[in-house]
Amino acid sequence: MIRFTNTLTRQLEEFRPQGDVVSIYVCGITPYDDSHIGHAMSYVIFDVLKRYLLWRGYAVKHVQNFTDIDDRIIERANRLKITTDELVARYMAAYNDDMRDLNVLPADEYPRATREVPGMIRMIEGLIEKGYAYEAASPQSEWPDVYYRVGAKADYGKLSHRTQDSLLAGARVESGEQKENAADFALWKGAKAGEPSWDSPWGKGRPGWHIECSAMSLHYLGERIDIHGGGEDLIFPHHENEIAQSEAYTGAAPFVRYWLHNAWVKMGDEKMSKSLGNFITIRDGLNKVGGDGLRLWILTSHYRKPLTFSEETLEAAQHGAARLRTAARAPSDDGDGGIDTAATRERFTAAMDDDLNTPQALAVLFDLAKEINRARDEGRGVRDAQALLLDLADVLGLRLEAAQEAIEAAPFIELLIQVRSDLRAAKQWALADQIRDGLAALRITLEDGPQSTTWKPDEAGSSATPTSR
Repeated sequence: MIRFTNTLTRQLEEFRPQGDVVSIYVCGITPYDDSHIGHAMSYVIFDVLKRYLLWRGYAVKHVQNFTDIDDRIIERANRLKITTDELVARYMAAYNDDMRDLNVLPADEYPRATREVPGMIRMIEGLIEKGYAYEAASPQSEWPDVYYRVGAKADYGKLSHRTQDSLLAGARVESGEQKENAADFALWKGAKAGEPSWDSPWGKGRPGWHIECSAMSLHYLGERIDIHGGGEDLIFPHHENEIAQSEAYTGAAPFVRYWLHNAWVKMGDEKMSKSLGNFITIRDGLNKVGGDGLRLWILTSHYRKPLTFSEETLEAAQHGAARLRTAARAPSDDGDGGIDTAATRERFTAAMDDDLNTPQALAVLFDLAKEINRARDEGRGVRDAQALLLDLADVLGLRLEAAQEAIEAAPFIELLIQVRSDLRAAKQWALADQIRDGLAALRITLEDGPQSTTWKPDEAGSSATPTSR
């Protein structure tokens, strides 16, 4: 029985999807800068969620948006003297490269806000007709704004567990805004000079941030969805406002059955964020420890607990990935080595069923790797156990890069190393170098030591494998 902690109820609940296909919506990036490892935490966590559901036999439809229009995009594009489309294309491409190297499975749909504006306009029109929204003069535009009327929905605040009185106490009205209520939020913003804009029943303007995700999830997943995910910083106001808009517009409640939120990555005592400038980019993390190392670092902490960045923990994760890789790729004869693979699978499943407990799931993998190494050292065949290690690692998105290929190729690599050693002993340096260079072209690096030559796949986080000289 899979159980998740639902932010809406603050309870650990049994997962019961509404139909044959699990619908998942995850809030995507605003592509105006390089993504950092705080973003990586969120997308790795929800990638593991998706992988686990698929592994357990569920069909999944996964949608993740790009917020490709907002104030930060406009400001950055103006500063760089390029169009917003050019800026967005640059950072969407960088993000896609990051996700590929992190081994994040692609979503089924990647809607972009700017291409879904008609659906947003329809939702806003519907909210006005039902009395949940209203037009108001804009202080910065000749065209009006449209606001959501928070007081019209009695249960507003149910996700963040805030009362409307407390929301009013913390709200403020910008100079010139014509809100009915300080807590009301923008659905549509009247166009300002020099900004991208769209025609609408209220004149030229652009959508507010919150309406974008409501319209896109409705379009691609329907009125009710199973799982909505994102960082805990999105609980209020973004996800709170999504609930308000969506349920008011469709009349279908709950809009989301299970709300899952991951905690922050921290730099010292502060949240890692672009606005504070205290971040490590995903690309820098990949360059330091590779995809497996970065993923493993993220998964050593439960998704609902903050993860504090340090060079030491990142390096420890890199070494951990190397240990798993060594156990998975070492050549072996057929057999399970006397390892209870069924019990191992059950322990892994129990950990993941328990609110996606990846630290405990990783502990199962490391225990299995230890048993594989012991059995192999004792001359027992462990190929079945290695296959299980690769299978469970794949659920966590760990490629254990080239592990299976190395298992199969290791005897041939070692034979080539022995031939090279004989050529070097005969001082046939050119031929020996051809073997080294040929292996390098296949991303196999040789390291000559005083007693032997070792080899490893040429990738971050790999560990050398001893062989005869």
